Amino acid sequence: MRIDSNFDSGNITVISTDSHTNVRLHLRKDINADHKQWFYFRASNIQGLDCQYYIDNADEASFPEAWDTCTIVASSDRKEWRRINTHYDGKTLSFKDKSDSPITYYALFAPYSYERHIDLIGKSLAHPQCSLVKTIETVNKNQVEVLQIGSSSPHKKSIWIIARQHPAETMSEWLMEGFLQELLKKDGHSILSKATLYIVPNMNPDGSIAGNIRTNGSGIDLNRSWNTPCAEKTPESFYVLDLMKKTGVDLFLDIHGDEDRPFTFAAGCEGIPNFTEKQASLDKNFRRYFNEETIDFSIENGYPTDEPNQALLDIACHQIGYLYGCLSLTIELPFLDNKYNPDPKCGWSPERSIKMGTQLLTPIARILEEI
Repeated sequence: MRIDSNFDSGNITVISTDSHTNVRLHLRKDINADHKQWFYFRASNIQGLDCQYYIDNADEASFPEAWDTCTIVASSDRKEWRRINTHYDGKTLSFKDKSDSPITYYALFAPYSYERHIDLIGKSLAHPQCSLVKTIETVNKNQVEVLQIGSSSPHKKSIWIIARQHPAETMSEWLMEGFLQELLKKDGHSILSKATLYIVPNMNPDGSIAGNIRTNGSGIDLNRSWNTPCAEKTPESFYVLDLMKKTGVDLFLDIHGDEDRPFTFAAGCEGIPNFTEKQASLDKNFRRYFNEETIDFSIENGYPTDEPNQALLDIACHQIGYLYGCLSLTIELPFLDNKYNPDPKCGWSPERSIKMGTQLLTPIARILEEI
């Protein structure tokens, strides 16, 4: 048996492989930060073996409360992922598996590789309605691509959608893949006659490649950087904000994933100092439109709502709502499953995330009539 994570997005530390079937592991910290939770590793030469895996420092994770109901994913081909139940005793997260394949991959959620990201950008740019507005160089010399979908015009609304500020929340980029594919079908979507879209499928390639859960190449949580972004340490948020000054923002969506909440939901910007009745109405209606489009989106808010003037302006959703007075939402997808529409075999999956990306177009189109 051999355990390794020496590949894109891989993350694990091997402590021991006693008797070839008992594997003791540790979560590895983000590069330059103390966050830890994401894991993604490969077990080789295990065909037909009853293997027991123990992550002995699970209690040190950033969100240990998520382990109590945790299921993880496994795959032999990295295309189809099956769910595995886990056990958490307050310190160690453990799971068993007997694989029919000599090599099996295990992860907290189905990874979205950097290679697939590059392919997504290339396929999108092949469409005549899609152009590359800007590339932002990261601390580790990777590129954040900002795509423009549709022609710009002073008579059109500006829609911004970003994803994967937190790199382990791969379901957010799976959603973006579905969204872009649907938006760019044939001659484009009817939305493009009314709005110009600015899309960032992956805000954090440094963290994605490194196998981080939460931070960029500087060890900074990008979604805590929007009030005082820095060109040197958080170029991703700094230059996106700079570009927004030129385009304006009429609708902002930030796509994330939540380790603990077993459903998809939105969190708004109701706690910003200048929150208006118009923003409140748009927020309520958008949630309703999305729920009417798919039962996989819940009107229920997974987080407590902020009291007036208590919103943290470092968070993208809050900062953009504050600066532009627009409908500004964080969309959270589950790592686990949707308790309102469960799938016992696959739980929440890349396929469901992609489908939700296609379904996101309907509430956007409907809310455009009110903005």
